[in-house]
Amino acid sequence: MHKLKLVLQVLIISSSLLPWNATAINRSSFSDFFFGGSSAGSSSKFNPNNIEQLLIKSLLEVTQGQLQQALETTEELLNKAPNFKLAHLVRGDLLMARAQQISTFGNSSGRQPEVIQDFQSEARLRLEHYLAQQRPRGLPEPLWQIDKSHEHVIVVDADKSRLYVYRNDNGKPVYVNDYYVTLGKNGSDKFVEGDKRTPIGVYFAGTKLSKELPDFYGGMAFPLNYPNEWDRHQGKNGYGIWLHGTPSDTYSRPPLASDGCLVMANPELKSLEPIFKRGKTLFVIANNLQWLEENQVSQQKESLASTLETWRKDWESQNTERYLAHYSKNFFSKGSDYSAWVNHKRRVQANKPNVQIKLSNVSMLRYPNSKQEMAVINFEQSFKSNHLDSKMRKRQYWVLENNTWKIMYEGPA
Repeated sequence: MHKLKLVLQVLIISSSLLPWNATAINRSSFSDFFFGGSSAGSSSKFNPNNIEQLLIKSLLEVTQGQLQQALETTEELLNKAPNFKLAHLVRGDLLMARAQQISTFGNSSGRQPEVIQDFQSEARLRLEHYLAQQRPRGLPEPLWQIDKSHEHVIVVDADKSRLYVYRNDNGKPVYVNDYYVTLGKNGSDKFVEGDKRTPIGVYFAGTKLSKELPDFYGGMAFPLNYPNEWDRHQGKNGYGIWLHGTPSDTYSRPPLASDGCLVMANPELKSLEPIFKRGKTLFVIANNLQWLEENQVSQQKESLASTLETWRKDWESQNTERYLAHYSKNFFSKGSDYSAWVNHKRRVQANKPNVQIKLSNVSMLRYPNSKQEMAVINFEQSFKSNHLDSKMRKRQYWVLENNTWKIMYEGPA
């Protein structure tokens, strides 16, 4: 028992990924989290139907020297999720610990070292999530502004293998739940087809694929619109990036195991299916996700919102030079570059037509992990003139150049 307790404590504190020391696991915090002690909120109490909490509970029971309780918790877990391979590994270790026949995590399995490392990585990330008390106390920094067309927003923290679900409450993102998620074998920041990486950026998830899928995908998959406009402009390629499930004999896969897709446990993915029914669910994938308190507002966001309104006014006034000054010299659009765009706009606005332009349902997201500060804006555009009355959904990519926001891309959304 003492060996297994030590092994799991080493698992928790030895990795450079985890900056905690052994005092991070104490009886008070353990009791509070799982049984609703004085420091735990109602949302933190132990839920016997939460598979991940059962796993964490069993591991922490070992660190408390409660070997029998840990075994009973693991048995309860496996009754609910008999295909959870990591839980089987823990159960085997617990049984061997009774006979003092264990020297390392996964010792009972007889598996190859790289397979054990995968299990260790999954255990670390799940434990890290608990120990960091990672239930969000703020908002993901990329969510600058959400419009009513998005009922939900999905945010993935690639470094932490964590997927967060937010509900749109009158423009305010409200935390709903979070889940462990698997990424590509070679990590994130996909660039070329076959690199087995998960893309970083802002995407939209479509409705569930209607075609029958092999068991490998868990019978359910939601495609992302990778590559997006910015990806293609950078020369990124590849296709078929999905959020999908796991094979029927597997509850969850290691943190880095897919060919680039995001992978969730089937029951958890099934619970999200209603979110994707409308299609085009906003999906943000980031490394080193930052969090802001709800009363914090990014100065860059405020600056961009002001610049967007100035752009609208300059367009509406038909002051061509002021309007064009909002565009980066590196501007691109479908079949057009900056020079072609400038020439086209000067021709269109030469007669100074009287126009009315209104913007509504504006969403604004900071583009994650961009080398240059960048944001994506989507909005409904109403354009009226003597000869045209049109409405469209538009998308723009704005970049910060010399502390001034400029439009890098513009096109239909």
